[in-house]
Amino acid sequence: MRPEQAALIRTTWAQVTPLGIAAAALFYERLFALDPELAAMFAHTDMERQGKKLLQALTVLVATADRLHTLGPSLEELGRGHLWYGVMDRHYDTVGVALLATLETALGPAFTPPVQEAWTLAYTGVATHVRTGARRAQRAA
Repeated sequence: MRPEQAALIRTTWAQVTPLGIAAAALFYERLFALDPELAAMFAHTDMERQGKKLLQALTVLVATADRLHTLGPSLEELGRGHLWYGVMDRHYDTVGVALLATLETALGPAFTPPVQEAWTLAYTGVATHVRTGARRAQRAA
């Protein structure tokens, strides 16, 4: 990721964070609309707490946007853990679409093509590591 892309991620995230838990709620609303099957995975989840976890995870992504590779081992572990919940490889694409749609809504006109490209690159980097962890765990089972 180029420095200017990392800067775009940081700048736009600073515009989203004041929305707090409302941004997380919008994300999950979009996610469940895109794939209602995913809502079942959260049937017994405290969604406010889950939303806070999402915001914390995104804050880490933003802070390390220019060095996502340093999160590789942690993200791979996350992928292994998500298998327990029934997360499938295709779900990561849906999460990416929901994330971008949420950012587009939250940012409005500030969600420019360069911003979309930067967030897409960051999410793809994260999802690649998570998927790798899940695939390795599946092969080892």
